Amino acid sequence: MDAQDPVLARLIDQVLAARDHRAALDIRGGGTKDFYGEPATGEPLEVAGLAGISSYEPTELVVTARAGTLLADLEAALGECGQCLPFEPPRFSPGGTVGGMVAAGLAGPARAYIGSVRDHVLGVTLLNGRGEVLTFGGQVAKNVAGYDVSRLMAGSLGILGVICEVSLKVLPISRATRTLCFEWDESRALEQLHLWASQPLAVNASAWHEGRLYVRLAGAAAAVTAAGNKLGGAALAPEAARLWWTSLRDQTEEFFALSPADLARGERLWRLSVPATAAPLKLPGRQFIEWNGAQRWWRTAADAAELRAAAAKAGGHATLIRGADKSSGVFTPLSDALLRIHRGLKRAFDPARVFNPGRLYAEL
Repeated sequence: MDAQDPVLARLIDQVLAARDHRAALDIRGGGTKDFYGEPATGEPLEVAGLAGISSYEPTELVVTARAGTLLADLEAALGECGQCLPFEPPRFSPGGTVGGMVAAGLAGPARAYIGSVRDHVLGVTLLNGRGEVLTFGGQVAKNVAGYDVSRLMAGSLGILGVICEVSLKVLPISRATRTLCFEWDESRALEQLHLWASQPLAVNASAWHEGRLYVRLAGAAAAVTAAGNKLGGAALAPEAARLWWTSLRDQTEEFFALSPADLARGERLWRLSVPATAAPLKLPGRQFIEWNGAQRWWRTAADAAELRAAAAKAGGHATLIRGADKSSGVFTPLSDALLRIHRGLKRAFDPARVFNPGRLYAEL
């Protein structure tokens, strides 16, 4: 990107002024993920003006877009060429941007089978806390020597710098899909998912909730038909299936909707990331399982210590996604060794702690 670009030049000036005055900046795109992470602080640094698709090579399966590009616009452009962002980034409300997608690092139902946001980032242009515009990675999958800094931005919540532009690997839209339903309890559902994971089946997503397992098949028509015949179950109508998976991706499904009354009662939404083979977790509240068993959502009023202890015992960790009380911290506390690494990265990219201070961890 050209540092003389008027929008980028304005951002650089604002960053340098904040650095000189030891002020904080709140990097903002569409603001659709304000609920995620610790509360934002500082003066808004608006990046929506950095918009537009810089380059798109459908035959190379690579697209480069500026950070303020609307996620909906990018997906529409890809769809015209029969391609998509295979990790299914959620749209919590209109206005989500490409930069916010990468900074949050959140993926949808296909993540366990396709990969995460990080797995599809090829390159990033970043504005650091010194007002420098840096480029990492590129537009091909095998161009990285040493540490892959571009993928470090996925899930960083903007604490290292302003994502200005990003290159992403895309994939063709599946030629055929089918969603199957099974009336199974949690133990049976997890057992079957683990069994199917060891077989060459065209499984693309899975979810279990209140006694019903949903499995989405995707790929070549022959592979989907063969897998459907092998697995059995009841098939959902195509449009009903599409709407259901979209409601899961965007968390508009009833399970995820916490009303003011629910929040007042102390209910919170937690995401427990555990090994897919972990046994059922015995916690109070309601549960929704995704990612072949590796992502277990809990809607509960239980305290943070109980959730984090259960996750740790299973070999994972717990993240608070939605809730009125975040005093226990959103993310699982880091070990001393990991905290030293995070602090070192923060010092390297943002020595004056200008960007989103405390949004990921208070120490950063």
